[in-house]
Amino acid sequence: MHKQFLPLTLMLLLAFSGLAQAQHKDKHDARHGWGWFKYLQGQSVQLGPRPFYLVEDMDRGQLKKALQQCEQGPFFRTDFSIGHRGAALQFPEHTKESYEAAAVMGAGIIECDVTFTKDKQLVCRHSQCDLHTTTNILGIPELAAKCSVPFTPADPSTGTPAQARCCTSDITLEEFKSLCGKMDASNPAATTAEEYMGGTADFRTDLYATCGTLLTHRESIKLIKKLGGKFTPELKSPSVDMPYDGDYTQEDYAQQMIDEYRQARVSPRDVWPQSFNLEDVRYWIEQEPRFGRQAVFLDARMYEQEDFEPTLASMEALKAEGVNIVAPPLWALLTLDSHGKIVPSEYAINARAAGLDIITWTLERDGPLAGGGGWYHQSIRDAINNDGDTFQVLHVLARDVGVIGVFSDWPATTTYYANCMGIH
Repeated sequence: MHKQFLPLTLMLLLAFSGLAQAQHKDKHDARHGWGWFKYLQGQSVQLGPRPFYLVEDMDRGQLKKALQQCEQGPFFRTDFSIGHRGAALQFPEHTKESYEAAAVMGAGIIECDVTFTKDKQLVCRHSQCDLHTTTNILGIPELAAKCSVPFTPADPSTGTPAQARCCTSDITLEEFKSLCGKMDASNPAATTAEEYMGGTADFRTDLYATCGTLLTHRESIKLIKKLGGKFTPELKSPSVDMPYDGDYTQEDYAQQMIDEYRQARVSPRDVWPQSFNLEDVRYWIEQEPRFGRQAVFLDARMYEQEDFEPTLASMEALKAEGVNIVAPPLWALLTLDSHGKIVPSEYAINARAAGLDIITWTLERDGPLAGGGGWYHQSIRDAINNDGDTFQVLHVLARDVGVIGVFSDWPATTTYYANCMGIH
């Protein structure tokens, strides 16, 4: 069996085992906990079976033939492959385990969504108020009592779903670090807190969600740096009023995130700070120009503004402000031509014409594509009918749209494509 077909779990065991020590000829470092990091900092990576399953599932054609030619590898880390919250398809998002899995699969860049605790410490969470769905907080009575909205069971007689709302700003950093990460899910029909914490989608798994290790932003920097990766932190919109606690402003928040990279001596060339808030991007461009040069505007205008038109003028206006990179959802970059073929959208064409680089999100987040995918594939749904179409979508994004990076919930897929097509 070729080593690239090893399941990820087996590969993880090998990376920590004596076999891994022998493979890397460095028993001293491995005995002291460095075998894992030296493995990841080597040239080749392990992809597991999923990319090969997707290639096999593709429709016949030149792209499938081209991708089949690469099945023997070797495969290497690539900045084109961005770990979306780590490897969130199967690992609890924004946990140590999820980031390590993303690095194993060749993600050259790994994302930490940044928010803050009650004592204004930065941590990795997709939302300031998602602890009730991404951690075990509701199973810890003394912390559950601190939630903004305590757990309320579903009421079948009225059709009222179960509710809870637990925020990082409800608890201190020490309390946050006592939590376990789980798959992002909830059960709206739950009558107990334990039931509410279930509900994992059937295309995901709880196999690796026993107790995911939550991370501060500083810890994520240290870990990703050791894994040999680069960084794309997203400054999340606060769910509390700003200034927070009377004196913590949005600017303080945006600056604190950058300061933690400075303090860790990370080069601005290895950091792509992101925000859906254009004001944050403007702040970095003006106040931290070395980091602002690679600041990413996560563009949600196409679904947040009813009258938004992706004109060339609108893209040129961003470029004139110093924005160099935009990142819309992948469906905003794709459309179907009169023959039902996937092609670049007006947004994609005009963004490139304005001189903007493009990153997109999120591959492999819709689950199985047999029914045309979900929200992320909405503009091309009629051209999607099997999981193998993931590679067709990726091919158009890379070759025709010209994106410089793709977020994925399972980075191995994007790593495979990038290696096969010579994208570094």
